[in-house]
Amino acid sequence: MESNPDAALLEPTDTNANTPDDAPQDPQDSVPEPGQDAQLEEGQEPKAHKRSRVGPGQELSDEELVRRLTALLFASPEPLGVDRLVQLLERPRKQRVVAALEMLSQQLSQTGLPLEVRAIRGGHTLMTSADLGEVVGRLAKGNAIERISPAALETLAVIAYRQPVTKAEVEAIRGVQAGPVLRSLVDRGLVRVLGRADVPGHPLQYGTGKEFLDRFGLMELGDLPRDSELARD
Repeated sequence: MESNPDAALLEPTDTNANTPDDAPQDPQDSVPEPGQDAQLEEGQEPKAHKRSRVGPGQELSDEELVRRLTALLFASPEPLGVDRLVQLLERPRKQRVVAALEMLSQQLSQTGLPLEVRAIRGGHTLMTSADLGEVVGRLAKGNAIERISPAALETLAVIAYRQPVTKAEVEAIRGVQAGPVLRSLVDRGLVRVLGRADVPGHPLQYGTGKEFLDRFGLMELGDLPRDSELARD
């Protein structure tokens, strides 16, 4: 049987032949191949996952985002972290929430209102300006004002910088008994029990509590002044 040189012309045409390999595709139609996520750089997420995390809050204008953020900070009795704010604001992008916090801070400063956004205890809150502390303090007149004695302040400083620390270690540094002072600090929430030391007798170990960060206006323990800063003062 003779070969027909025109036979190739009669073969079915590949319907995908006219589609180049690099033709643009709808990103929502693309499905990651098995193992594709493993090829992403460390800390990078698939685009599909990133899209799923963005919610209706992303559609809010900057002005509306700041308004809702202000209401949340004002109404919350506790500082709100950025991740928590993202959820409460219906999942706008995290960068927008951070920018909204900065925008609110600038607006309060420009209007002259005695309010400011403060970063404290791992979150953000609205507080009155420090220069009006005396005025606001008049609200507490007639109530017992809880003060920290010098002995308690020294003990608290040792715990803050050396935690976790045992009662014996505190006493060795201060040179006096620390039992009553420690109990008082624990009762006031400034100090808490972290666990037991892995030494004979397994004594309790102490560290600072949330009230400590609130009382001294700290975002985290890393904000404590370092030795070099104290030496300059």
